Amino acid sequence: MSNEAVTGRRFVTQVPIRFAHCDPAGIIFFPQYLVLFNGLVEDWFNQALGISYADMVQKEQIGLPIVHLECDFRAITRMGEVVDLGLTISKPGNRSLTLAVDCTGPDGVLRVAAQKVLVFTSLQTHQSISAPPYIRRAVERWLSSSNPTENRS
Repeated sequence: MSNEAVTGRRFVTQVPIRFAHCDPAGIIFFPQYLVLFNGLVEDWFNQALGISYADMVQKEQIGLPIVHLECDFRAITRMGEVVDLGLTISKPGNRSLTLAVDCTGPDGVLRVAAQKVLVFTSLQTHQSISAPPYIRRAVERWLSSSNPTENRS
């Protein structure tokens, strides 16, 4: 993976907003977006990259924690809505991935936009490691695959 900015390829999945995501007013509680965005990354690994996220963590002992996060909360999301969660790679690094993630409501309104930096780590030493070659290849393959703008799951 190079250190150059990447644009174009987008992974999208639909997620229902449930009671467990919301505060007593029936509006998504903002920390739940981090849970949803982590699920988005897991879905991207499993579905778009063809890599079992569970195996990466449990068998390979590779973690991918957030080390930097910026979020803009633009509109509320309510219980019962089905939202689109989207992911694009902003910058693939040697030890990290910078991802742009977002949540768009069924009305097409952007609810949340975030940028997060994830760092590959050894779960044995808790130190950063280089992205494993099989993950690098999967990311490069996904970025160069036939549909450059969207992959909807």
